[in-house]
Amino acid sequence: MRAAIAAVGLVVCALAGVPSLAAQNGRGDPGVRLDHGRFTIVAARRDERLARSLLSEAQRNDSFPGLPRPREHVLVAIAPDAGRLRAWVGSNAPEWGAAFAFPDQRRIVMQGSAAGSEAGDPRTVLRHELAHLALHEAMGPLPPRWFDEGYASVAAGEWSREQAFETSVGMVWRTLPTLAQLEDGFIGGGVEAGWSYAMAHRVVSELEALGGEAGLTNLLTYWRQTGSFDKAVRAAYGMTGEAFEKHWRSRTRARYGALSFVANVSVAVGMFSLVLVPLFVIRRRRDRLKLEAMRAADAQQEEEARRSALQAMLDGANPE
Repeated sequence: MRAAIAAVGLVVCALAGVPSLAAQNGRGDPGVRLDHGRFTIVAARRDERLARSLLSEAQRNDSFPGLPRPREHVLVAIAPDAGRLRAWVGSNAPEWGAAFAFPDQRRIVMQGSAAGSEAGDPRTVLRHELAHLALHEAMGPLPPRWFDEGYASVAAGEWSREQAFETSVGMVWRTLPTLAQLEDGFIGGGVEAGWSYAMAHRVVSELEALGGEAGLTNLLTYWRQTGSFDKAVRAAYGMTGEAFEKHWRSRTRARYGALSFVANVSVAVGMFSLVLVPLFVIRRRRDRLKLEAMRAADAQQEEEARRSALQAMLDGANPE
């Protein structure tokens, strides 16, 4: 998540240096500092294993789609708990955020091993935030929020973002937004923001697919050269920005609209089944008991008729 909050709210930036930041990682915990290549990671001592794993992963996979290899030094601060994360990031950060990138300071703040499963895989989270920094290093402030978030999601391989389309009621009934409208979705609550992240992922995925083997390379190159997304789309793909918007919306609806409808119908059928199946079982049981009672009554009537006929025969055979 690219942080769009005041730098004054970031405790990391207020500290004198990296060692003092490490000292702040835990009450009485001197913390650890790991340096390798262009990365420095600071963490509480209890998160040392996580820090070493993240450093190794960052070093191993340090290139990003369509961009030159990053060169700027990056500081990653691992917060030992949610309270410290909020203190370092600032009160304006959304509650549902698990990590924050500050491109201007080339810093990342993320949750440590105490984070819940909702925070996601820390390797994927770090990759996402590093993609923000790499994009900013190469492109500066050119990319809008929707591209920045979509690019970071694609670069981190967050394909689960697309699962939101498969079960979304919105895919069936509401119109997909324009890119300008998509920009506004990130300032909403967690649900609306999640939908916006999924759509941003889809847009950048579609841009990457249009590039074929070149992926996003040509688009980003032309974008840097012209300073215009529309001109870059025209040069890279031979279509206007407006034409691309229509393209991605139609492709997304064609790909996921039917899945969404089927998924929602399946959910509805499942809910009805939870109600109807027990009623059906009860009705069958009641009908079976009623049928057994009718059969028993018929059998009794037949037995009584047989006895009456036999008695009549006996009476006829023994006249007084």
